[in-house]
Amino acid sequence: MTVPSEPTAKPRVLVLYGGQSSEHAVSCVTAAGVLNAIDTQKYDVVEVGITEAGQWTRPTADPRTHAFGAGDLPRVEPTRSSVILHSSARDAGASGTSLVELHADGTAAELGHVDAVLPLLHGPYGEDGTLQGQLELAGVPYVGAGVLASALGMDKHFMKLAFQASGLRVGPWETITARQWASDAGACVDRVKRLGLPVFVKPARGGSSMGVSRVDSWSEIVEAIAQAHQHDAKVIVEQGVSGREIECGVLGAAAHAAPRASVCGEIVVHSGAEHHQFYDFEAKYTDAAAADLSCPADLPDEVSDEIRRQAVIAFEAIDGEGLARADFFYDAAAAEGERIVVNEVNTMPGFTPISMYPQMWQASGFSYPELITELIQLALERPTGLR
Repeated sequence: MTVPSEPTAKPRVLVLYGGQSSEHAVSCVTAAGVLNAIDTQKYDVVEVGITEAGQWTRPTADPRTHAFGAGDLPRVEPTRSSVILHSSARDAGASGTSLVELHADGTAAELGHVDAVLPLLHGPYGEDGTLQGQLELAGVPYVGAGVLASALGMDKHFMKLAFQASGLRVGPWETITARQWASDAGACVDRVKRLGLPVFVKPARGGSSMGVSRVDSWSEIVEAIAQAHQHDAKVIVEQGVSGREIECGVLGAAAHAAPRASVCGEIVVHSGAEHHQFYDFEAKYTDAAAADLSCPADLPDEVSDEIRRQAVIAFEAIDGEGLARADFFYDAAAAEGERIVVNEVNTMPGFTPISMYPQMWQASGFSYPELITELIQLALERPTGLR
């Protein structure tokens, strides 16, 4: 990593990756894709990794090399020096937000100013509003959703409530809090059984399908909840919804312009793929034969247009900014006629070159580097604070 010793006219972008969630490795691979594609003619880039214990540090290995399928999962290694964001009073002549490296011997080194942050973090303590709050307090612009939208987009229970309030159709679900489970687990199971089989048991505030189980027999439900509890004390149980898995990318716009929706994409999990009853972590990241990503999705124009319309509604329902991927189920043969059910939005979707979000925008006319540039420019144009 090169840190310039002199000020530069180019905006300086801090790329943050890693983090304390179970999606640490996914974030590292996302960072590799972005760092290999970001336009260094337009931006000066500095990388900072966050270890699984929460230490901010300059990376010991080139993050551009992180990948799945190359031995151990990639990770940010701890070091003896930590990096902090320092924010000075923003008056005439002040430098605003800068990076400072604190050494083990107590000395400190300035790493230069920061004009914008690209937080490539997935899951809690990165995508859930906590980091966004820190960046707001530091007064530094950043890519993606703000504090509220990040929190809503991470919590599947409150996200569904926001969707319902905006008139979108969601599938039936039950939420089990830690207090409810501890006080009367049997009552929680009875509530869940009203959903019927199959159900999907998920950490309420997780991603990348970690801790997710499909339950086809009620004898499996307690173990599925225990697995979800390894990732989150709060669990959501969703009724299985039949239909095709359709996704749509949403991209914010400058000033008060309307958000933009990409063409739709579709995930097709191969029925013959072993150990993949749904689009789980391995199917997403490590088993290339498990699923196909079709983009654009083969849909009637009117259905594609309706999903794109609903994707923007879902984005605005959580007060989204910057980017999000909206996930739907589409069933053309439902008893009540064609049915579109919104599943969730992801405010920091997988962002490797082969991830669905960049692929959908590629098919919509934005190349991967252009998409990164657009997101950074949106961040630079957006004020921090109430807006």
